[in-house]
Parts: sequence; structure tokens; C-alpha cells
Amino acid sequence: MSQISYDKIPVQSLRKITTLGELKASGYKPKSIKQEMRDNLIKKLQKKQNPFDGIWGYDETVIPDIERAILSMHNINLLGLRGQAKTRLARMMIGLLDEYIPVIRDSELNDDPMNPISWYGKEMIDEHGDHTPVQWIPRNERYTEKLATPDVSVADLIGDVDPIKAATLKLQYSDEKVIHFGLIPRSHRGIFVINELPDLQARIQVALFNILQEGDIQIRGFKLRLELDIHFVFTANPEDYTNRGSIVTPLKDRIDSQIITHYPKTIEVGRKITEQEALIKPDQETRIYINELAKDLIEQIAFEARTNEYVDAKSGVSARLTISAYENLKSSAERRSLINSENKTHVRVVDFAGVLPAITGKVELVYEGEQEGPGIVAHDLVGKAIRRQFVQYFPDPEKVRKKEDNPYKKIIEWFGEGNEIDIIHDMPNAAYKKLLSTIPGLSVLVEKYQPNIKEDEKYFFMEFALHGLAEYSMLSKKPLSKGMLFKDLLSSMFTLPGADEGIDDDEFLK
Repeated sequence: MSQISYDKIPVQSLRKITTLGELKASGYKPKSIKQEMRDNLIKKLQKKQNPFDGIWGYDETVIPDIERAILSMHNINLLGLRGQAKTRLARMMIGLLDEYIPVIRDSELNDDPMNPISWYGKEMIDEHGDHTPVQWIPRNERYTEKLATPDVSVADLIGDVDPIKAATLKLQYSDEKVIHFGLIPRSHRGIFVINELPDLQARIQVALFNILQEGDIQIRGFKLRLELDIHFVFTANPEDYTNRGSIVTPLKDRIDSQIITHYPKTIEVGRKITEQEALIKPDQETRIYINELAKDLIEQIAFEARTNEYVDAKSGVSARLTISAYENLKSSAERRSLINSENKTHVRVVDFAGVLPAITGKVELVYEGEQEGPGIVAHDLVGKAIRRQFVQYFPDPEKVRKKEDNPYKKIIEWFGEGNEIDIIHDMPNAAYKKLLSTIPGLSVLVEKYQPNIKEDEKYFFMEFALHGLAEYSMLSKKPLSKGMLFKDLLSSMFTLPGADEGIDDDEFLK
């Protein structure tokens, strides 16, 4: 029976096979892991199925490269900065494996019943022949992942002589049965992933040469030739090549395809990733409303960080920043609603103060950034994100600054008369709306340039307009421990430190 006929046998029927003889009678023919993945990828491509569903932004770059590598039956190195879904891509390759494969029962090396490589597998067939017991292992058990750390040893990955086994079984050290196999031989007929490959010591990387090129291993001088059948996937950060370690040149030469990953290239792609990965609790979904602009601002922060002079670009800015920031933004609004006993609330711009902890721990700063301090840099990134998005919704303040029909004129004049407002973090909804409504021209500005937004979103845009004007140096914005103070820019330049404490918060909490 041909392989094609075998492929068409239902999985339920195959799993009823329990002996080598039954397996032979079914028409089973061995297939290498790389051939198996290639065949399954071909089926998916022919059916117009995406084997990496849920990975956004790589449709025209990374995913086609991976598919080409698998069709070429290549080992792969995914090279990219942190938070670029390298490990997730590797794990999703499990979906290109057959649902089940047969192995000799209790074989630690997943011996193919038709082509065993271990002493155990060979002895079982010598002893039982066609009655050799067979079991079926699912695809998820054929994936092994190891994080490369400096303490990883050759014994961990490949194996070593086990003196305890030798003593227990009363065997000589020259007997192959005293070998304890490492993770790589135990991944025979499966996918083996090494994350952060450059962190492996050079001498450990050298131990991988034969496995990649010849498919065999050597342990403590044993004359073994285990013809391992493994699909290798490595991940590496280019920063590691200079800072912590490097991939030795002969090993790089043996990895067939190196695929470069990247960060989202658009706000829209970034939002898809963030909304897919963020852990939003069911009660937050019903209690908290977050508008489209707030979601864009979250993504814009990451885009600003990746080009900011204070942030180390070589280290990268992980997608985990936006995911954590999105979760914190929702939680900031939720906390306020709980404090004020409100069933529902909308995210506000002032809630972005709760996003700062998600930024400070996820960006590596250059020397100048360290001098400024992570908190100040995080504030700066949020401000730059607001500035960038502001002109998408309102006229550019720099272009209308000196025009007679400046749409911001009434707002700026009101603050110029000595008025100021303090938007505190925990302000109830009614007080928040009342406060913003006291500013002449602010509501009219939003109604003119954003006429189609919902009523509740209107107040977010009103506050957003204040933040935007402050970022364009038309107002003064001062962060306080409990909120944000807005006042006239000129008067703030001449105010002595500590001379103004903002408006009385209690006035707007009544």
C-alpha cells in the first residue's frame, strides 16, 4: 500500500493498531519529520489555510519566509528583537505535524517501529518481531523547547554516562545501556527549539555541529551513530551577538534558513496584536469603555519609544509593552469606577498615568535616558504619542497659531485670564464632565471637528484637546500626585515653585 493510501486512513483506525505486524499490514511507511511538515504545509496551502493564524503583520514578510524554509526542509533561525513572536511562531509549527505517529511502546527516543535507532527499540524487535507493542503519540508531545542559559551543559542537551544506572543494572561503562540521553535525542521525530541561542556557551554550540550536519551524536567516546530525525528551530536576538554572546560561525553556516522578524509596521496591526493578547476580565468588558483613539494612543507610545533618543533602539521595545499598557489603562478606569461606586465609565486621557508602570519596566534607556530617569522618559513618550495623534483629529496648532480664526483662541484666552483646572485621577463622571464643560470653546471645538462621536466620547476628546494643546506649547500641563493641572503657559513660567496647587479638588467632587 502506498503512502497516499496510508494518509487517507482515519486516525481512529490507525490508533487501533497495537503491534508492529498490524502496522505493516496497514501500509504504514516511515516519513522524516521535515517531509511530514512539508507535506502538511502543502495541504494547508492548497486549501488556502494559514498555518500561523493569529500572527499579525507577518503575512507578506516572515510567514512566507518560514513556509519557504519548511518546503525546503530547512532548519530555521528566527532572528529578531524581543517581543516579535519568535517563540510563538515556533510553537505554532506543531500544527504542521501529523496528529499521531506510531512508536515502539515505552521507547525514550520515540523509535519508529519500522526503523528503530536505540538499543531498546532494536532489542524489542529482535525479541518480539511482529508482536512488538506499538503506541501512538500525539503531535503536542513531539515538541521540545529549551531556553539557552549559560549553565546549560552538553549532558543536558545530548547526554552523558549515568553511573547510577550502571551501578543499578550492574553494567560496564562500555555498555551503551548506561547512557542517559539528553533533550535532543529524546526529541527524535519531533521539533526541537532552542530559545536565545547566542546565550549558549561556544563549546555547547560546537556540540551541535554533527547533529545539524550529519544527524548523529557522540557521547563520552561511545561509537554511536543515532540517525536522529529532528526539525530544529532556533531563536536569537541580534543584540546578543555583541552584548552577551554570539552564534559561532560554523553553527550559523549549518542552519539552513535565517528569518528576520520585525515589529508591527502600522498602528492597525499593533492594535490587533494588543487586543488579541491583552487579558481583559469579563467584568471589565461590561464596566469599562475604551474608544478607538485611546487604543491608538497605546500603540503610538510603542512607536514613539522605538525611535526615541532616550531609548536603546538595539534593545527593542516589546509588544508586551502595549499589552501591559492596555491592561493597565482599563484597570485605571476600573479602579476609579469602583472607588466612586459607578457601574460604568469611560477611559480618560488622565488614566494614562496608570500606563506609566507598563512603560518604565519595558524600555532599556541609553545613558542620557538614565540621567533623565525612567519616569520622566515614560511621561515624555505618552506626551509624544498624544502630540502625534492630535493632528489626526484637530487642526495643527503650529499652522493656526497666528491665524485670526484660530479654533483654539477661546480656550487659550480663558486660561490666559488666570483660570486653571485640575483633572484628578479619581474624579467621578459627573464632576469630570462638569469640569470640562466650564472651559469656553472646548465643547464647540470637539463638536466642529469630531461631529460624529458618541456623547460620552465627547468628554474624552475635550480632555484630549487640552493635552494636545499642552504638547504644542499652547497651554501648560503639570503632573501632580493626584492628577493633572492645566493653566496658562506664560503665567506658569513666572510662578514660583509651590505657589500654585491647582484648584480645590473638593469643589468638583461634590
